[in-house]
Amino acid sequence: MARIAFVGEEAAGARAVGRVVASDHELVCALTDSSPTTRGSVAAVATGAGAPVLPGRRVRDAALADELRALGVDVLLNVHSLAIVRREVLAAPRIGAFNLHPGPLPAYAGLNVPSWAVLHRAPRHGVTLHWMEPGIDTGDVVARADFDLTPCDTGLSVATRCAQEGVELVGALLDRLDDDPAAVPRAPQDLADRHYYGREVPQDGWIPWSLPTADVLAFVRAFDYRPFPSPWGPARAAAPEVGEIGIPRLTAAPGAACAEPGRVRVDDEHVDVATGDGWVRMLGLTLGGRSTSPREVLRDGAVLTAPVPVGR
Repeated sequence: MARIAFVGEEAAGARAVGRVVASDHELVCALTDSSPTTRGSVAAVATGAGAPVLPGRRVRDAALADELRALGVDVLLNVHSLAIVRREVLAAPRIGAFNLHPGPLPAYAGLNVPSWAVLHRAPRHGVTLHWMEPGIDTGDVVARADFDLTPCDTGLSVATRCAQEGVELVGALLDRLDDDPAAVPRAPQDLADRHYYGREVPQDGWIPWSLPTADVLAFVRAFDYRPFPSPWGPARAAAPEVGEIGIPRLTAAPGAACAEPGRVRVDDEHVDVATGDGWVRMLGLTLGGRSTSPREVLRDGAVLTAPVPVGR
């Protein structure tokens, strides 16, 4: 039986800490910014199991290392917490520290990588469980689960699949800790293949209408976390006489390229926008953060712009 200190946030963190509670291992404490009064949160699950809850920011406190050693912690497990864990804290657990990352390492390290995969129209994505070390997402790999992506995937759907597959990786780690902790795999990453994504937002969120239709559609889907807020904010465009509009969803529309990118085409039923090689159809629009019909906002012949050069 391992004594586990859990660090986590969001639904994936709550599901993972639930797996710890349901296992033969002991949840020693949970570090989280979630509230114990929020049903199903990391803090609520830990409190229900009788484990103390500490503020998530404590992972940045070197003094936490001595506390974990005093508690006899064997494993630190981090799931969907973005707090950078201090080197001293990583070194405190007897067996080691592990992180669940929602991307295939080393190619998709860093932040918001499910959205980057959709933006890149990647054919596959994955989730990685790895040993933690002072570098971000650089530790040896314990296990990885890859899966196919489709042209319908959004930032949310890929993030959700990462959470589902990732919790299973956490379960497999708990089983290994039961059998033989010394046998937990350590496969070094080839850091020559590493790409790190920071807090940057592609094109600052402005839709690059001059790109081919498939890329414009992927751009908008990468921003789509409905009904939850997108970590990148909304995909957007600038409309004449209206200003900034949000565009939550598009689909391909019939017709060959015959207009400048961003040109609006309005008929009795639809509002379409020209891309670099065709047309896309608006399936919604927000103005001032409120949903409205595209036909109520845009006029035929208007040109939507993106005041950021393509490729920024």
